[in-house]
Amino acid sequence: MTDSTIQTRQIITAEIIGTFLLIFAGCGAIIVNDLYGGALGHVGVNAVFGLVVMAVIYSLGNISGAHINPAVTIGFYFAGRIPAASIPPYLIAQAIGAVLAGTTLFFLFPEHQSYGATMPAIDTGRAFALEVLISFCLMFVILNVSTGHQEKGLMAGAAIGGTVTLFALFAGPVTGASMNPARSLGPAIAALNFESLWLYFLAPIIGMCLTSPFCRLIQGDDCCPAALSQTEA
Repeated sequence: MTDSTIQTRQIITAEIIGTFLLIFAGCGAIIVNDLYGGALGHVGVNAVFGLVVMAVIYSLGNISGAHINPAVTIGFYFAGRIPAASIPPYLIAQAIGAVLAGTTLFFLFPEHQSYGATMPAIDTGRAFALEVLISFCLMFVILNVSTGHQEKGLMAGAAIGGTVTLFALFAGPVTGASMNPARSLGPAIAALNFESLWLYFLAPIIGMCLTSPFCRLIQGDDCCPAALSQTEA
């Protein structure tokens, strides 16, 4: 087995586990809050999302970069930080993690209806625009605190986890503040409710792909270089 094969296996495993933890803890918090008298509250639920993102970054960031988000992976590609060949393993692993988390929540809490699914509370156009904007802002922070595509560093986990909490606090009641196609996929599968799922797939990807020119404008070309070739790491 080559070093490249071992590394790919490690990345896939890390992304499966990381994405599972994000959805299991975050959407699990929504479910527990709904079923047990609002024990966590709005602030508590969103704090769980931020804390689990921070924990995953600190524990797995040196392995896979702790993307745990297909839009982040694609955003890193448009920022020139990963080659196109790296995208499929990440996306497959994130989808597997999302499905496993959604299935686990289904079996643990069969009495719940939505399993934390993201549904817009406003019209589709405004919901789409809001998800694009908050995804743009999240990726802007990620690009500025990460090295290459590695979301690991003394303050990277706190900065990114805090940003997730920040946008979830004010946008959560409006759109669910997904910013992550995998986060929306897991509960959608558990609830068998795919209404508006396209919005939560497309808007975060658009928002995160739009970020790199602005990062480059502020930080210079080294922040987001030209796209990598298929063979570059």
